[in-house]
Amino acid sequence: MEHAALVRLHPDDPVGIAREPLPAGTPAGPAGGPVVTVAEEVPAGHKVALVELPAGAVVCKYGQPIGVTTAAVRAGEHVHTHNLASLTTLPAGSRPARSPAAPPVPAGSADAAGFAGIVRPDGRVGTRNYVVVLSSVNCSATAVRRITAAFESPGALDPSRVDGVLALTHRGGCGTAAAGEGLAVLRRTLAGYARHPNVAGVVVLGLGCEVNQVDDLVEEIGLPVGTPVRAATIQGEGGTRRAVEWGVDQVRELLDRLPVTERRPVPAAELVLGLECGGSDAWSGVTANPVLGVASDLLVAAGGTAVLGETPEVHGAEHLLTARAVSPEVARRLEQRLAWWDAYASANGTTLDANPSPGNRAGGITTIEEKSLGAVAKAGRSPLTDVVGYAEPVRSRGLVFMDTPGYDPVSVTGMVAGGATVVCFTTGRGSVFGCKPVPSLKLATTSELYARMPDDMDVDCGRVLDGVPVDELGAELFGRILTVASGERTRSEELGFGDEELTPWQLGAVL
Repeated sequence: MEHAALVRLHPDDPVGIAREPLPAGTPAGPAGGPVVTVAEEVPAGHKVALVELPAGAVVCKYGQPIGVTTAAVRAGEHVHTHNLASLTTLPAGSRPARSPAAPPVPAGSADAAGFAGIVRPDGRVGTRNYVVVLSSVNCSATAVRRITAAFESPGALDPSRVDGVLALTHRGGCGTAAAGEGLAVLRRTLAGYARHPNVAGVVVLGLGCEVNQVDDLVEEIGLPVGTPVRAATIQGEGGTRRAVEWGVDQVRELLDRLPVTERRPVPAAELVLGLECGGSDAWSGVTANPVLGVASDLLVAAGGTAVLGETPEVHGAEHLLTARAVSPEVARRLEQRLAWWDAYASANGTTLDANPSPGNRAGGITTIEEKSLGAVAKAGRSPLTDVVGYAEPVRSRGLVFMDTPGYDPVSVTGMVAGGATVVCFTTGRGSVFGCKPVPSLKLATTSELYARMPDDMDVDCGRVLDGVPVDELGAELFGRILTVASGERTRSEELGFGDEELTPWQLGAVL
């Protein structure tokens, strides 16, 4: 990509993206495109009109519609929230047609790519090795934390046998209907974590009187052969002190039974990759997300699985996914989930265009359509093989869509519960995130961010703006993913992130 003041992503786009802050009066233009005089100061990553746009004009980016002008815009003017609105503001029947999606990339066949995985007795393959202490309800969260605190001092654990003792606490488990979607989603999420291939043993602690009863939760977990589980309640053990002592004893027993962690060569087909973006900016859809899309395609071509979520951030770009569905039924299921989200937002007095955060907008993203078009780039061009509900087990190989909210911790929680064993998290504003028991790689959209937050960022995708091909960086990232799956620690792991990020999607009435 040439070093012009503006970046034009498609020949038909009437806007360019400012590579750096542009003062008023600056002549600027994209490579091979028109030069305009910037009418007002434009922040880096924000859009500049390359042509005159009347009020009511459809504005495209990536060659796709992202919004409609709310006032006449002169060439050189800043195009943002003050003069551009989401297409959701138009009547449904008058919204512009969208450009057809590029054809999917054939899934290919498994190749020689592989990693050093932890093979469980039932054949599942993990990338890390944790003992977890799980609370059935928020009322037992403090006791769970005190149990795991007993193993936090230096030398308390043998790193050759275990990566850590992890407290999995949350804010739910009671005050909800004893039957229904809310409790079902919570139990499905907690069960997914407990039987995750990165978990070697489980201790469950409840209070005793909660809606999410411990015995019912353990039954739903259905731990695989070779994964031991211990369960109790604070009331049943005679109070907090005794319950904590019991929990510490159970963890010690599980740790004593763990053998030295053995990693064995396994094909990349055994990997499940979660695709996430957070703290997005205007460069997310230009650098980090397309780079991740290439890596995702390479994993799928090797027989592996990639999981895309964040349903609200598909609005306006869903045609790019449904066109790649392997069957009309898969496409229909995705469309049904989007319709549910439209109704859900409306019932709560909002629209999906409320999704872009203040940070997203400060980074140059104006509408939900613009955000979504950049977000779906994470999924590359592989065929869409399945659509699953939140935290449901991911059983299909290839590119799978999971219905999750756009809120990063809730979205990734669902993917991990569904079986993701590595997560790649792209960010333009600088999100800090970890998701134990799964490693999370951070992909910076710009080299400036990578340099400014070196302790948090793993990969500099800003090199795309310096001319490094997206395919080259995507192949490099795929290799890095395999290295992390083999045990290399990520920045978030080095910082100890991931103990607080379990955030199940809370649905249903709180009673």
